[in-house]
Amino acid sequence: MSTTESPQVTTDTKRTAADRKAKGTQETLEDYTLRFAPRSYRRWTPMVVATTALGGIAYMADFSIGAGIGLAHGTGNALVAIAVAAVVIFLTGFPLAYYGARYNLDLDLITRGSGFGYVGSVVTSVIFASFTFIFFALEGAIMAQGLRLGLGLPLWLGYAVSTLMVIPLVIYGMKALSTLQVWTTPIWLLLMVGPLVYLVANDPGTVERFLAYPGTTGDGAVNTASVMLGAGVCLSLIAQIGEQIDYLRFMPPKTEANKRSWWTAVVMAGPGWVVLGALKQAIGVFLAVHIIAEVGPAAAPEPIQQFRSAFDAMMPSWLVIPLAVALVVISQIKINVTNAYSGSLAWTNSFTRITRHYPGRMVFVLVNLAFALILMEADMFSFLGSILGFYSNCAIAWVVTVATDIGINKYVLKLSPLQPEFRRGMLHAVNPVGVVAFTAASGLSIAMYFHLLGDTLQPYSPVAAAVIAFVLTPLMAVVTKGRYYLRRTDDGIAEPLLDADGNPSAVTLDCHVCRQSYERPDVTACATHAAVVCSLCLSTDKAGDHVLPATV
Repeated sequence: MSTTESPQVTTDTKRTAADRKAKGTQETLEDYTLRFAPRSYRRWTPMVVATTALGGIAYMADFSIGAGIGLAHGTGNALVAIAVAAVVIFLTGFPLAYYGARYNLDLDLITRGSGFGYVGSVVTSVIFASFTFIFFALEGAIMAQGLRLGLGLPLWLGYAVSTLMVIPLVIYGMKALSTLQVWTTPIWLLLMVGPLVYLVANDPGTVERFLAYPGTTGDGAVNTASVMLGAGVCLSLIAQIGEQIDYLRFMPPKTEANKRSWWTAVVMAGPGWVVLGALKQAIGVFLAVHIIAEVGPAAAPEPIQQFRSAFDAMMPSWLVIPLAVALVVISQIKINVTNAYSGSLAWTNSFTRITRHYPGRMVFVLVNLAFALILMEADMFSFLGSILGFYSNCAIAWVVTVATDIGINKYVLKLSPLQPEFRRGMLHAVNPVGVVAFTAASGLSIAMYFHLLGDTLQPYSPVAAAVIAFVLTPLMAVVTKGRYYLRRTDDGIAEPLLDADGNPSAVTLDCHVCRQSYERPDVTACATHAAVVCSLCLSTDKAGDHVLPATV
């Protein structure tokens, strides 16, 4: 994998060495924050991109989530809930992952052209940013628990350490993250899987106790209400596909030569992340049941306690704490560099569209970390289930809306443009298709979650969010006849957007505003000059001088 970047030089304009250096530095730091990821930057193989993306799901929260559901509702309800959530996450994640990898866009850029509009998707960017700092805080809290057990650090100091240590790693975006994830994944897998295999092999009775555990709220029998409550918590992870796409957008072009590895990488690292996630949740239930008699129900959901006990069964005592702490620290670093990175992209996208000012991604790395640290200091771990249960309603409504727009409105009804559009001037500010579907689905499901429609319906709030979004998205497209997707159909440039293989074109054009070269999908014609302008310059054009007029 290449770790250097050679800016392209067009035949029309040759930049000086200083210009090349400045642009290379900017692109390294910003990592194509608000725009299409160009082919010249995407030099990784499909499997390297997939490994990097999957490395970001090494978080320990799954163990806590699974343990919390299992301890409350019993193993049977927990396993069914985990399976139901996994199916929903896989089905909704597939079209999003495909679009991100095929057209090299992050989930916010996909959302803009898939029912929400240029400004309408700001609300979903904020939802995604919230996802990243909620889970950063959760992982940071887990790491702080490990540092307290291993080094005796007070929790407040552990929170600070877990927050500050990721800053150097997230500065350089995909280049640094790919190296980190590839090298740490084998170690992480060994530390996670080894203790589990040992316990099952040496004490088969642990499996029987695990399967028979009844939970604290019932007799262990599988019932719909318990399954839905558990699935609602698991479905808070549905927005994880956004973080997967932040890596998948760097996939190489899909060709006849690489199509098998390309599809394998997209499925495995896109919707396929949930397979490993579901397994980790089930392992969390197993380990919590295994240690509950030893540490009690309050500490059983803590991953550091789960793996301390597991290592204790197979290792010399002097190795137990160091290995448990190492696992927690490696996992926290692997996921929280992704949380910090993806959150900074989401905040930057929202801020730039609202203010027409681009402050740079690093500003919002710090903003995201500040929010996460506040949550940690507020002891969010103690009310984890409530936070995730509420958040899942918004996340489900958003992801199902976009997935339905791609799967139904684009391919079945053909009312939504097949190729995603994200550039200012090409999209309406607000598209009622996605905005109405999302607002109705999230609003009604949140009302159900807070018992406003009665106690009987409360467990079914995630189902309501998914069903309403799935029904309203195509219905709104039919009602509006697809009029609010595109503001214009022609971007004023004769050069095709796609090459012969259907991949985004690699032809470069010079933006007359910032005087840098960009690949074809990232530019449009300028409204006031016989030239082109890049998507970021359009985003920061406060007067709208360069924005093309509407034609539809």
